[in-house]
Amino acid sequence: MKSRDESTATENTERERSCVDAALQSINKEAFDDWYRAREFRQNIRDGKPYFNGAGTVPHASRHSPSSLLQCHRKIVYQQENTPEERRNARGILWTGREIEEKVVVPFLQDVIATDKIFIRNSVWVDFAVETKQGDLQIKGVTDPVLVDEESRPLLPTEIKTTSSLDYLNGPKPHHLAQLHAYQVGLSRKYDLEVTEGVLVYVSRENLELEAFHVEFNAEFWEKTVIEWAITHSDYRLNNKLPPDEPEQGWECKFCSYRERCGKGTVKYADVGVTGFVPQYTEYPREKVVEYLESRDDAQLTPALANTYPELAEEYDVVAWECPRCCAAYTIGDTRFQETVEQPLCPDCAANDSIVELRPPVTIGQK
Repeated sequence: MKSRDESTATENTERERSCVDAALQSINKEAFDDWYRAREFRQNIRDGKPYFNGAGTVPHASRHSPSSLLQCHRKIVYQQENTPEERRNARGILWTGREIEEKVVVPFLQDVIATDKIFIRNSVWVDFAVETKQGDLQIKGVTDPVLVDEESRPLLPTEIKTTSSLDYLNGPKPHHLAQLHAYQVGLSRKYDLEVTEGVLVYVSRENLELEAFHVEFNAEFWEKTVIEWAITHSDYRLNNKLPPDEPEQGWECKFCSYRERCGKGTVKYADVGVTGFVPQYTEYPREKVVEYLESRDDAQLTPALANTYPELAEEYDVVAWECPRCCAAYTIGDTRFQETVEQPLCPDCAANDSIVELRPPVTIGQK
């Protein structure tokens, strides 16, 4: 028979084991994702930026963000229209970028550059109109740190970018130049002065090496390249025209969140419009699926995604496949129809010795 001390020790050991087991079960991908999303949600509210929680509003076709200039027209249209993304957010890269800016570059500017005549301002909002032959364009965004005078008037805007390595950096990237030019124009308009200089700062996420480029405002680049891009982009959106799958930069397709939708991926569809999920594509991150479903009253799951996330199919509507020959419709759970990743066939037509592929639930182009 165990003594009281032995019984107590056994109970403590079992309690500790139970706590350890609970901890082990909690340290996993799903728990971390839930914790991180909740943390970001609360942080956005504390920062006065609740609009970052969930899908954003669709901007007017004439409005442009400095950070979007000179990038793939199609990609930016998908982003602006809150099209469902096929990749998770690059949280690590975004977090590292913010930390490097706040904990490394800004202290560097304050300790090395700031004087009794020059001060560091974290950011400045710019919002200005550009007159063009097609009408006014609006450019609105927030700068990175700006060197200012004692009255907080801008002297030298900076644009800080982090990169995996500086080894292949031959100079400022065009879309970063466009972004800095937009800030130069916006600051000049806002403070009624000429801001003609700026600095593009690249920092390696690997070893914190820094490369800086002095940028002087180039009126020809601004008018002939940046503004012409903005005019073209607004024209696509005003006419509800899907831009061609021609990225401005060679690297954009590799890191794009819309590869399957665009036709650069593995499924056999191309040129899918801005709404709905790509049929038969099942690799959408769950968080992106939920985000899209909650952003639109008319959003529906595809049968393929309903099979991937059956718990969501119990909460949200699922579109039906249709047969272009007999017009039969098949929904998830229909015992006559088994959804697969491959193109499904109409079972009614098959029973009559006809092989007919069911029509995808959205209007798209096919390869």
